[in-house]
Amino acid sequence: MIINQARFEISNTDVAKCPSGVRHEYAFIGRSNVGKSSLINMLTGRKGLAMTSATPGKTMLINHFLINDSWYIVDLPGYGFASRGKDSRRQLQQIIESYILGREQMTNLFLLIDIRHAPQKIDLEFMEWLGENEVPFSIVFTKADKLGAEAGRKKVAEYCEALLEQWEALPPVFVTSSTSSKGRDELLNYIEELNRLPLSAE
Repeated sequence: MIINQARFEISNTDVAKCPSGVRHEYAFIGRSNVGKSSLINMLTGRKGLAMTSATPGKTMLINHFLINDSWYIVDLPGYGFASRGKDSRRQLQQIIESYILGREQMTNLFLLIDIRHAPQKIDLEFMEWLGENEVPFSIVFTKADKLGAEAGRKKVAEYCEALLEQWEALPPVFVTSSTSSKGRDELLNYIEELNRLPLSAE
């Protein structure tokens, strides 16, 4: 897939204010500082499209980016930032859950995982919640450039083995680097395949 156009469309905290219409939407989510904005910028080839917050965990908005005038990338708030107060965490959870469960146009959720880390409880619990709610999702390992190729393969294999202790089968898995553009073609080709499917919102 070639991306000829990518532009910011709207930010909000209310799923009811998301763009109308029946375009496919691909949402990206992960713990704070996982490299979400950098990944979106790498995929679109637009360095400053998704802005990286100076303070991890600060963004609490649903951000829509229109791609090629035909589908959306959706940047969801990061989760799991420990310094948030209880009210802030509750608000963040409500924003995330209302979009994921209430947005019929969401074709797939890309869950970002830092390739350097062992499975984290908060990520595993989030995946379990996605499974319980039958949310279509894929796992995207980020920051592959921080490890050597063999070390990266071992990390991904270990992570997948841990998941298979709880899951009968794994969702699609991608390995990416925003620095080297590793995984860009694979992710965009997967999105292109999904774009051919009819939307349930139609």
